[in-house]
Amino acid sequence: MKIKIWGSRGSLPSPMTPSEIKNRSLSLIDNYIEAKKTSPQLEAKDFIESLTPGLHFGYGGDTTCVEVTNKDGANLFIDAGSGLRRAGNNLMSGPCGKGKGTVHIYFTHFHWDHLMGLPFFVPIFIPGNEINIYSVDENIEDNIKMLFKKPQFPVEYQDLLSTIKYHIIKPRVRTDINGISVCPYQLDHPDPCWGLKVFGDGKVYSHCVDNEGVRVSRKELGDDLPLYQNVDLCFFDAQYSFENYLEKIDWGHSSSSIGIDIAYREGIKQMIFTHHDPAACMEDIYQSYEDTKNYNTMMKKMNNASDEINFIYAYDGLEVDLG
Repeated sequence: MKIKIWGSRGSLPSPMTPSEIKNRSLSLIDNYIEAKKTSPQLEAKDFIESLTPGLHFGYGGDTTCVEVTNKDGANLFIDAGSGLRRAGNNLMSGPCGKGKGTVHIYFTHFHWDHLMGLPFFVPIFIPGNEINIYSVDENIEDNIKMLFKKPQFPVEYQDLLSTIKYHIIKPRVRTDINGISVCPYQLDHPDPCWGLKVFGDGKVYSHCVDNEGVRVSRKELGDDLPLYQNVDLCFFDAQYSFENYLEKIDWGHSSSSIGIDIAYREGIKQMIFTHHDPAACMEDIYQSYEDTKNYNTMMKKMNNASDEINFIYAYDGLEVDLG
C-alpha cells in the first residue's frame, strides 16, 4: 500500500511568496558555495538532491488531499483540498483524460479546506468519467452541489459532464471502496469529522485529520479507539506547536505531542504530522519538527521503549510505501 500526499496544509492554501522563495534560493546558493569549499567536485544537482525536502524546500501550500493505492493499482482519494487539483491533472494522463476513468473520493467532513479542490478537479468535467463520492454524512449530495452555484462558481452542478455517484457509508463498520477495505471513526472536531482506517496488502493506514485529540485515554476514545490500534502509519493532525495548542482549545486541531503519546501507548509504527498552520512559515514548521524530536526522545525514556516513534512532517508530494 502506498500513500501520496497531494496537500498537507490546513485551513487554507498558503504557498511561499516570491520574497520567501528569493530568500530561500539565496540561502541555498550560499550553502552550496560553502559545500564546494570542502568538496570542489560537488555538482549543484547532487547538492540539491542531498537536501531534506521540508527543511530546505518548504512543506508546500495545498490543503489536505491524500491518495491511497494498493498493490493492484486501485486507489482512493481522502478529502478534496486544493491538492486535488494537481492530482486531477495527473489523472488526465490516463483513462480520465479520455473520459473512461473512475475516481473514488472519501470525505472526512465538508469544511471548505477539504472541499475547495473539487471545483478545479478536471476529471469531473469530462463526459464518460465516473466520480464516486463517499461520506458518513447523509447530506453528502447537498454539500457537493452547493460548490457548483453561481455567482460563487461559473459552472453549475447540472452542467458537469461526468457521472457523479454518492455513497453513504456507516460509521465504525468496515466496508469496501474500489477494492480497498476501510472503516470510518469519529475524530474530535467542531463539526462531525470521520477519520478513516484503511486496510490493504497486510498493512493499515489511519487518517486522523481534522482532529483536536480531546479524547486521549482509551476510555474516552471508546468506540473510536480502534482507529489508533494495530496501525502501521498514522496521518495525524499537528496544526499547532506545543505552545499554540494550549492557546487554541476547541479550534479542532492538535499538536504532535498528542500523536506521539497515542503512538507509544497503542504501538503505532510510524506517524506523519500534517495539516500545517497556514500562518506557519517553513522555519516555524521545522521548529515544530525539532520540538517533536525532543519530545519523542523524552517519551521514549518515560515509556521504557526500545525505539523512538518513527515520524515525518508532511510535505506536498511526499510518498510513503508501506511495503
